[in-house]
This record gives sequence, C-alpha cells and structure tokens, in this order.
Amino acid sequence: MNKMPEVIAIVGPTASGKTALSVALAKAIGGEVINGDAMQVYKELDIGTAKITAEEMDGVPHHLFDVKEPNESFSVAEYQTAVRHWIKDIQDRGKTPIIAGGTGLYVQSVLYDFRFTEEAADLAVRERLERELVEQGAEALYAKLLSIDPAGAEKIHPNNHRRLVRALEIIEVTGKTKGDHEENAGHAALYNHLIIGLEMERDVLYERIDRRVDIMMDRGLLDEARTLWDAGIQGMQSVQAIGYKELHQTIEGKLLLDEAVELIKKNTRNYAKRQMTYFRNKLEVNWFDAQLGSVEIVKGILRIMQDFECEKRIR
Repeated sequence: MNKMPEVIAIVGPTASGKTALSVALAKAIGGEVINGDAMQVYKELDIGTAKITAEEMDGVPHHLFDVKEPNESFSVAEYQTAVRHWIKDIQDRGKTPIIAGGTGLYVQSVLYDFRFTEEAADLAVRERLERELVEQGAEALYAKLLSIDPAGAEKIHPNNHRRLVRALEIIEVTGKTKGDHEENAGHAALYNHLIIGLEMERDVLYERIDRRVDIMMDRGLLDEARTLWDAGIQGMQSVQAIGYKELHQTIEGKLLLDEAVELIKKNTRNYAKRQMTYFRNKLEVNWFDAQLGSVEIVKGILRIMQDFECEKRIR
C-alpha cells in the first residue's frame, strides 16, 4: 500500500491562485499551510505581498507569516530551519504540512539536502572586511564583489552589509563563490513529498498580474509603502520587494506615480517568468492549469495522492 506524501508543496508564478488552492487542499486533507514566500515573513508588508487575510484562511492554521520586523534581514538558511521545524510540529499533530508560495529556492531548500556555507567562516577575515566596510564604504566592497562574483552580486543589495561581507568572506576563505558551493546541492530528497504547480497561458497570467497591481493600488499600496518609508524602512531587504521599491522611488521624487505603477507591473511580469523558469528547471512538479479552479485542482491532487509512491530519500 502506497504511503501518503509527508509534505506537499504548491508552487507557481505570482497571481496564479496558490493561496486559494492551499486553503482548499488543507480543508480537504486535514492540512496546515506554511508560507513559501520570501517576503510574506515580514510584518507590515501586507498589500504589496498579497498576504493572506484571516478571512481567506477560513480556519486553516497558517505558519511563518509576519515573523520578521521590516528592518530585519531574513535568509534562506533561516527559512529552511524554521520550515523544517513546522513540518515536524504539524506532522506530530497528525496533520499534513502544505508549503505554499512562489519562492522556488526557499521551497527547494526545505525539501532537498540544500546545503549552505556556514562552515566557510573565518572570524579574522570577517572582522577585516567589516573594518573595510566602515573605512571604505559599502560601494567599494560591492564593487569588489561585482568584479569577483557578478552573478552573486546581483542577488545582494549594496545596503545589505551582512550579506555583502559574508559573500566576500566565503570567497576569501574557500576560493569559491557561494553559488559554487551550492551548485551541487539540492538533489537528494529529505521528505517523501509531492509538488503541485499552477500554470496558465502567459497572456492570461500577465493580464491577471496587471489587474492585481491595480487592485493593490486601490487598496492602499502607496500608503503602505509611505508608512514604511516614514518609519525609516528605506533600502532594506524587506522593501526590495516588488511594489515597495518602485513606490519608494515615487516618494523620493524619482518616478511619477503612473510610471511606478507601470514599472511594478513590468517587474512582476518579469518575476513571474523567472519563477516558472526556476520551477521547470529545478523541481519535479505535477502541473495543473490554474484556470481549472481550486475545486477541480483539488480533485486532481487527490487522484495523484491515491497513486503516490514514496521516493527514496536521505535522513
């Protein structure tokens, strides 16, 4: 007799309906939802991240939302640790963990033996780099990283001093970039899992994205972004999220509001394209047409679960 999956993940591009599906599936199988979005961990970023509301949760327990202040950093390694804790907690209570979100690297880091570079540490090197940061400024260190590891530098905001120093420390200590260390990680499964993906025609998805941005603006996204700006949340990791960074340019006077809204739509469409590329290249996904709706998709998932076969995985 086949076993049920230990963990279910629901992935897909932004605006594809992951939130509604996760709740419907949780109600159907006795599950609890774990956040799989890098930005929904932050408090006060509600409208721009399309964070689920209490009404939308419909009584289903949700975890790892609103756990970070907007001025705090958050890493994939922290996420990995937290989600694996919640998986065990949910399983211990006889429920099924359902990870729902669009940050592919985060989902992959939990389900597979995705290793990080904590062992590549040298306190003396780190302290010297931190002194250079104070003496030379972040721009000089960022330029150094850009020359050595341009791909890695693109993933780090120049104002994120901790990640900047850490990236340079890894290179100096090991002679390899963070990406080099992680290149061969993430292939062995840690759980017998099932990944469900939502997809739709690109034109339809882009129309949904544009419409959702308009709805966010109607609901007060500009006010939300301004509140963060007025609280001193500027140039930090949290407000690099699409929506906030563009509107902060408007608040600074660098963009007209109409220009910022169009840029939000464009950046969101580009992000959705990158999400799909990641899911298709990095994860084994059971794809469903998002336009079928949650009810029909849940039926399809239940059929897959009936025939679910456990994969060999490491512990």
